[in-house]
Amino acid sequence: MNTELTVYLVDDDAAVRHALGIYLESVNMKVEAFDSAEGFLDKVNTADRGVLVLDQRMDGMSGLELQTELESRGFAFPIVFITGHGNVATSVKAMKYGAVDFIEKPFRNEELLASIRAAIRRETDEYETQAARAGAYERYSSLTQRERQVMKYIVQGMSNKTLAEHLGVSTRTIEVHRSKVMQKMQAESLPVLVRMAAHLEAQ
Repeated sequence: MNTELTVYLVDDDAAVRHALGIYLESVNMKVEAFDSAEGFLDKVNTADRGVLVLDQRMDGMSGLELQTELESRGFAFPIVFITGHGNVATSVKAMKYGAVDFIEKPFRNEELLASIRAAIRRETDEYETQAARAGAYERYSSLTQRERQVMKYIVQGMSNKTLAEHLGVSTRTIEVHRSKVMQKMQAESLPVLVRMAAHLEAQ
């Protein structure tokens, strides 16, 4: 899997691709350029990570059509639209479907760079959240039914004594189950376990 973030630049204007590619590489960004939405779709896969800088109006599939197609295929690239033919309705639709920004040409390189960096932060945050959820779910799957039951109550703040009375077992039994839950979930504290439980609820 490609874990390095890439700026995918999709624009059918060769001059724009060339100029933006040189600029973004000058600020130490990895860039892959495509002259069409179709060309990008042929290359990209769900293991790739990055940010999509996308022209709205192109020959063939438009930027909005590519955005819709990516969503239908389960891709989650944050998108920065660039366009020389912007209008309010188009920009609102793009943002509604998750675009980070919608920038009209001509624009300053610094303006685009700021939007790309915001998109990178979003992608990184979402990737880390998904990784945390996947890890929590994998560890949760290793718990026995009783351990899951104990975890459910302790993250709600129930004490060992109260839980023991609720389940009709000894406090010592609850202590043993609680210790196993913390160990299997790799949670060094109750607040960490509570956060893991929140990730599980978001699955």
